[in-house]
Amino acid sequence: MVYLKTDEEIGLMRDANQLVGKTLGELAKHIQPGISTLQLNDIADTFIRDHGAVPAFLGFEGFPKSICTSVNEIVVHGIPSDQVVLQDGDIISIDCGTVLNGFVGDSAYTFCVGEVSEEIKKLLRTTKESLGKGIEQAVVGNRVGDISNAVQTCCEKRNYSVVRELVGHGCGREMHESPEVPNFGRRGCGPKLVSGMCICIEPMINMGVKNVFIDQDGWTVRTNDRKCSAHFEHCVVIRPGGPQILSTFDYIEAIVGKEI
Repeated sequence: MVYLKTDEEIGLMRDANQLVGKTLGELAKHIQPGISTLQLNDIADTFIRDHGAVPAFLGFEGFPKSICTSVNEIVVHGIPSDQVVLQDGDIISIDCGTVLNGFVGDSAYTFCVGEVSEEIKKLLRTTKESLGKGIEQAVVGNRVGDISNAVQTCCEKRNYSVVRELVGHGCGREMHESPEVPNFGRRGCGPKLVSGMCICIEPMINMGVKNVFIDQDGWTVRTNDRKCSAHFEHCVVIRPGGPQILSTFDYIEAIVGKEI
């Protein structure tokens, strides 16, 4: 069942999502060679709590940490660890969620660590661009498939592959609500988009094959060929005047710049 949000609830969701953006912006200050993903987790956890919220991911379906830190070939759900130390040339996707005033914020961004190859930067730029293409289709009267197809078309025409097993989702009082929002599909198919629907659009795009596998920890999703994967996510509300992005990359880009 899809839960449509009132104007007041949308305001509360915007607050939760803006805090996610601020948290990712704080992390951007610390992403450099030599820092561990556990250190990043602890920075995020403290920042979220200091702003009156709690980490949405901690304990969610048993997840053991407050953010997901996915390095290089890890697509999503990487578990922060003091054994994972960032190196020059890495990329790291950080997925972050907050619960503030009863509503969830959820957003992700893939960061460069030090000097990253142009080949990998192109993957990141395309993935981020595909997120924008998907958001453009998030309008009243369209269908989820229009979003999905826009993401898929943007990435596949540049010979990147779209992960099938993982999808975007509705968001609100719960982390995962209906509808699912795949990153592949046919235009004109899927649930109809109506005003008040809040969804997380999150392209997960691989440099190589689309196939993935899950580590023995039950969480960490990796590419089969161990080539890099990128992940960007915004939380969006469908409104009559067009989509409104509730999350933000502004705090990140104030640190790292707008251009990847």
